[in-house]
Amino acid sequence: MSLPGVRGRRPRERRIMIAEIVAIGTEILMGQIVDTDAQYLSRRLQSLGISVYYHQAVGDNPQRMRDTLALALSRSDIVITTGGLGPTQDDISKEIAAKLLGLEMRFDEDSWQAIRGYFDRLGRNCPENNRRQAMFAEGAMILPNACGTAPGCMIESNGKIVIQLPGPPHEMADMFEKQVYGVLAERTGGCIASRYIRIYGLGESQIAQMCAKWIEQGGEVTVAPYCSLGECQLRVTARGESEHAALEKVYPVVKELTDVLGGNIYAVLDTSEGSMEEAAGRELTARGLTVATAESCTGGLVAAQLVNYPGISSALGEAHVTYANEAKIKYCGVKPETLDRYGAVSEQTAREMAEGLRERSGADIVLATTGIAGPGGGTKEKPVGLVYVAVADAKGTRVERLQLSGSRDRIRHLSALRALDMIRRAALGYTN
Repeated sequence: MSLPGVRGRRPRERRIMIAEIVAIGTEILMGQIVDTDAQYLSRRLQSLGISVYYHQAVGDNPQRMRDTLALALSRSDIVITTGGLGPTQDDISKEIAAKLLGLEMRFDEDSWQAIRGYFDRLGRNCPENNRRQAMFAEGAMILPNACGTAPGCMIESNGKIVIQLPGPPHEMADMFEKQVYGVLAERTGGCIASRYIRIYGLGESQIAQMCAKWIEQGGEVTVAPYCSLGECQLRVTARGESEHAALEKVYPVVKELTDVLGGNIYAVLDTSEGSMEEAAGRELTARGLTVATAESCTGGLVAAQLVNYPGISSALGEAHVTYANEAKIKYCGVKPETLDRYGAVSEQTAREMAEGLRERSGADIVLATTGIAGPGGGTKEKPVGLVYVAVADAKGTRVERLQLSGSRDRIRHLSALRALDMIRRAALGYTN
């Protein structure tokens, strides 16, 4: 069976393979762009049961490109390159790969006409140097580019497979999904599927202890912990003949883990990407609840993160940055005597901020923060990193005292993370 838009030969045998991803472009090494292509490809290759052992990045230098590709071919079955397919003199990745594989370059007329057609549709003249993009290693499977000018290709030679894709992420992903994924699926001996359990409120050592039975058992289903700033996740993975077969092994373990971890789990996802702001926004909008915020030390960070969730306009009615004491009085109804007696950074002030704004806004849930983010402003009684987060709803007001450490950004980030979790829990009806 041939894939639409793919010309040339295609390998057929099935086996488990090792892959390597090589990003080509000086702009990556200079930090001008982030290599999101490698992240995307690693995730998709994993779902095919293809192991990615190495990532490399190399600039637009012929000798270094040759050395990098030669090393990749010496240790990996599949080498996928991104970038280096353009029309300029430094876009020579196809030529270098062909030479390493001992293949001659050939001009493909159909590709050239497709490139010219792309420029015609834009109403522009096609520069002659774009002919370089229509050159391919002899016998290569040509991968037309539906989103740009640079076609990719797949080459099989000497037991190796080289797949060359354009660098722009939308072009690369479109080409890989429509023309490469199916080809590789026919070559692998199975599929790996994972689910990711996102956890907040437990440390890495606590999770390791609570979930030791699954983390240490090995076998068909593996459970691996990973921690980032303020939160953790568990990756539950299994191999099967298909994604469905693999997930049939994964889901029972996910269920057992969720029973153990309970309300500390804020999401179970099919990718490693996810955030507390999405979880909070999802719970608010799903239940038709409204929310308002009054932020001092976080300076609007909680509201800004909620706004990242599509559809939050149905829930987020108003958000205030009440940095000054006058703003706390004006917008939240905090009593001047409370500020005089306890100070702006206190449980009492946080409570009055949340309760006062709830009364004035009519929101179902109100979130308030006040604290000392530093680096200055702390005292012995109230050190840098002291933060109070309050949530008020129909069940009452809950105030949490945090004592955080680190930079100003770190303290604000962790405070906002706790605030979003308190909003999420309030939306779910939790009282603690």
